[in-house]
Amino acid sequence: MKKRCKVADCLLNVFSDNNFHQICDKLAAADTDLNTVIRTYGYPPMWNRPNTFESLVHIILEQQVSLASALAALNKLREKMKEVTPEGLLKLSDEELKSCYFSRQKSIYVRHLATAIVDGSIDLNLIAQLHDPEIRVFLNQLKGVGNWTIDVYLMFVLQRADVFPSGDLAAVNAMKQLKDLPIGTSKEALEGIAMNWQPYRTVATMILWHYYLSKRASKTAGKLLKNVNS
Repeated sequence: MKKRCKVADCLLNVFSDNNFHQICDKLAAADTDLNTVIRTYGYPPMWNRPNTFESLVHIILEQQVSLASALAALNKLREKMKEVTPEGLLKLSDEELKSCYFSRQKSIYVRHLATAIVDGSIDLNLIAQLHDPEIRVFLNQLKGVGNWTIDVYLMFVLQRADVFPSGDLAAVNAMKQLKDLPIGTSKEALEGIAMNWQPYRTVATMILWHYYLSKRASKTAGKLLKNVNS
């Protein structure tokens, strides 16, 4: 994998602690629904993760399962390995990965990722210096790494500002609820709405997730209060 450009030369569209709230304010000024979320629930957390093998393993574990289940598996792996490295993971047996709640399929995926990093096919430090479409080409070569996994990697790890994960159910459902859209609204229509948030679709999505999680927390609190008072 060849180095393509330096970060300073690429003019990459990223967000950080320095501009996150400013971007939220720009989105809120342009979209009344996003503005309502921020006024009601405050700014969303700026979710982020380091650019490490462990972070990619974590994202793979999150595929099609609850965040709690994925974190439980990652924590078991951490207990076993102390430091989650590609070299260390390749030394684990199938049974050892199974004891960490890895399915057979996800064991294959993380082994493939570990092998690619060890043999130099994938260099996470160099990937961070590429533009989003180039990153998709490189990561799509990996078994078990599809659009959703790459979207989350771009958003959480590389903090690229203009990604809309149309395959993420929480984001999609939050958009439908917030904008009072029919349940059967097509993926293409949702992506069309998200285009209005360019060049900050990632931050807009974080506002959607914040809305989704806050609504769920409010419902849970309401049920608990009802049980206490009953």
